[in-house]
Amino acid sequence: MATAMVIGAQWGDEGKGKIVDYLAAKADVVVRSQGGNNAGHTVVVDGKAYPLRLMPSGIMYPGTICIVGTGVFIDPKSFLEEMKNLEDQGIDTKHLQISTRAQIVFPYHIRIDEAEEMRKGSRKIGTTKNGIGPCYADKINRIGIRICDLMDKDVFAEKLKYNVEQKNMVLEKLYGLEGFDYEKMLHDYLGYAEKLRSFVKDTNYMVQKLIKEGKNVLFEGAQASMLDCDNGTYPYVTSSHPTAGGACIGAGIGPHMMNNIFGVVKAYSTRVGEGPFPTEQLNETGDKIRELAHEFGTVTGRPRRVGWLDARAVRYAAALNSFDYLAITRLDILDELDEIKVCVSYEYEGKEVEEYPADLKFLEKIKPVYKTYKGWKEKISGIRDYEKLPPLCKAYLEDISKLIGVPIGIVSVGPNREETIVIKDVF
Repeated sequence: MATAMVIGAQWGDEGKGKIVDYLAAKADVVVRSQGGNNAGHTVVVDGKAYPLRLMPSGIMYPGTICIVGTGVFIDPKSFLEEMKNLEDQGIDTKHLQISTRAQIVFPYHIRIDEAEEMRKGSRKIGTTKNGIGPCYADKINRIGIRICDLMDKDVFAEKLKYNVEQKNMVLEKLYGLEGFDYEKMLHDYLGYAEKLRSFVKDTNYMVQKLIKEGKNVLFEGAQASMLDCDNGTYPYVTSSHPTAGGACIGAGIGPHMMNNIFGVVKAYSTRVGEGPFPTEQLNETGDKIRELAHEFGTVTGRPRRVGWLDARAVRYAAALNSFDYLAITRLDILDELDEIKVCVSYEYEGKEVEEYPADLKFLEKIKPVYKTYKGWKEKISGIRDYEKLPPLCKAYLEDISKLIGVPIGIVSVGPNREETIVIKDVF
């Protein structure tokens, strides 16, 4: 049995798509275990960028089984549009499987998401407004509608009627907004059902079976550990669990089936939306890194907040996920910098903070303690052998590994698939 998991170790946008795409080249199966179309990621193949939302990154490989797992939230309209866009570019999508247990996002979820963000004003979360939070709330309230429901016309009609009536009351009475037409939505979604039917499978059973058969199975997470609903910077988090434990639930497997867990760490830090960000650089350095790296959201297009690498936060994420290896990405972005800083610890009123604080007021008051490194000032994108990296670059990487307490397995030195240094080959 050979399995691997790719987990974001920061606040998202770490370059997980690139790492997954690289590993997927040797995988028999790629499983998307969590997130929805709020989780944009980009895969670069032969110099061409493919922005993906719901599709597993393995979709680029025709012989690879691509599974959209139980923990994924599916907007059928967006899903079908994404499929068509890929097919129009010559990408075959027939090797897709969609879980019968996946939850469905509806237009009323999106409208409530938008309205609630507006109502919160200065207290807004910074959601992508794709309806994931309200859909997750329905799931927890046990009124959610799953893909298996969509496949049964009568069951779907009954559940949709209840939800549309309830959501229309909320939209009209709480937000003063127009509700939705039940008959039109029923007609539209039954149409989506027929287009998706051939892809719908019991993916829990399939993933378990494929692992037992000894297939190389790669699990792809969305968002990142510091956005975990329970363990991240709540309430500025996603609605799901983008951790290794969450991946087990979202893929329908037990924890002993999960091996070779890669924590993806960008060589600096970014964050989208609101929430604490101890190492944020609201200065020329932050602006320079943002422009060099083109740090703008895949889904929203909005500028990402930029800061130095927070090794203290990554160490916390490593403990949450039991990382086996680190995958360092976007290292080449630091090529031009004269000096590079890494947050090695936190201080509050002159004392070291050992735990990662849950209290956001406390977290906002902590002082990051930095270690400064001299920049290597060399272009590294053409290097494929770790030992051939500039000495200052290797010293930087080795110190990160030591600070976090996890060995480095992969180093990305550019956006393209081939611009990768593999230290640990898991497949």
